[in-house]
Amino acid sequence: MSLDDLYKETILDHTREPRNKGELPEPDVATRGHNPLCGDEILLSLKFGSDGETVQEIAFSGRGCSISQASASMMTVGVKGGRLDAADSLGRNFKALMTGTGSGEGLSGNDDLEALQGVKRFPVRIKCALLPWTALDEAIETWRRASRPAMSRPLSASGDHPAAVS
Repeated sequence: MSLDDLYKETILDHTREPRNKGELPEPDVATRGHNPLCGDEILLSLKFGSDGETVQEIAFSGRGCSISQASASMMTVGVKGGRLDAADSLGRNFKALMTGTGSGEGLSGNDDLEALQGVKRFPVRIKCALLPWTALDEAIETWRRASRPAMSRPLSASGDHPAAVS
């Protein structure tokens, strides 16, 4: 079996049997990602541990090509149970791999994510692979902004503190 065949098989496996697909009933944070060029959509929802820094649960739903759906499945496996800093690092390293500025070394031995590197040969499909990761970045940023202590948040124009994200 060639390396390309192995990559294709890994992507097909995550497309046929996606991990963590569905919606969390009461997520701490949720965000939507959309690629208007191809129509891929994702709803990413997360629940955090009591420390506010551990991804306790993560799920995705939506529709899209096999690349975006496989990438979402692989991403959830890679970050579930881990700390937000590790999720940030994994995301940066995956994006570097996809854009050609990095290697698979920063993927913490995640062979499934490495299987997506074949997508680099098709530049128009890179956005498909990155869509769930962009949604993850947005969800983490939203969580961090909402979970900062109210006193450390900047005042809004009305002088009130911004409301927490629901």
